[in-house]
Amino acid sequence: MKIIFSRKGFDSSSGGCPNPILPDGSLMPLPIPDQHSPISYGDITDHGINLGEMVNDLTKGKITANNGAHLDPDVTKTSLARKRGWQAVLGQHGSAQGHLTKQGVTTGDLFLFFGLFQPVIHTDEGWRFDKQQKPRHMFWGWLQIGASYAVSELKPQQLKWAHYHPHFFLPEEKNNTLYIAAEQLQLSKKVEGINGAGLFNRPADALQLTAPDARTPSQWQVPAWLYPSEGKIPLSYHHKMDRWQQPKAGQKHIALQGVARGQEFVLDTRDYPQAKRWALNLIKKST
Repeated sequence: MKIIFSRKGFDSSSGGCPNPILPDGSLMPLPIPDQHSPISYGDITDHGINLGEMVNDLTKGKITANNGAHLDPDVTKTSLARKRGWQAVLGQHGSAQGHLTKQGVTTGDLFLFFGLFQPVIHTDEGWRFDKQQKPRHMFWGWLQIGASYAVSELKPQQLKWAHYHPHFFLPEEKNNTLYIAAEQLQLSKKVEGINGAGLFNRPADALQLTAPDARTPSQWQVPAWLYPSEGKIPLSYHHKMDRWQQPKAGQKHIALQGVARGQEFVLDTRDYPQAKRWALNLIKKST
């Protein structure tokens, strides 16, 4: 099994700002702008808040409720009006999909979505970032692959419930791929009561990737077992050993300098037997 650290949502280059952490601690990942998408920000609701209002406030009108939103991954049934048969879904294409293919990502593998987040407050002028707090990378959701499809090979009657999805409206790409979530989370065995995809809706310290004393969001704090000791294949894109702090005896966490670019960072759990239990605990404690 592989676990993919998957960077998704607003950031300084896509959307122009972090995603909001609401006053109650809930995370609200914002879909990146997409002029081809049939979905607008004003169509989407999260935590009872219209995303059109949120993006307009946080970007100070640079992105409005009428702009197209790349709702992907789409893991919350209540975000939009749905057709019968809807399932949580993730799309990928281009070099990022090429990397997933090269890494052998397939059915049963688990995406853990992370992004750049900063607390927000509601003022008389609308939603604003809390400038007293720094942006940080946070895990915000998951999707375990139940099936995958090449969009270019789908027949008209296949996945009709998904034809709203932005990856049906991309300029044609040979490796444009949809990942459909498993119905139920299954690591070593099925996990009763936990869906194959969802949002982390309960604040937890374990969701934060950025180290507490970091100067930049990409200075991460990760479990010490993730250190790629001799013979282990590192988290993809993180092969340079000077990115890693070598753990000392008894140390539970180490520093890792995360790469600035890239969307999909793949970990093969065959080299890291603790990874499945870690992922399960992350999901259980945060849902």
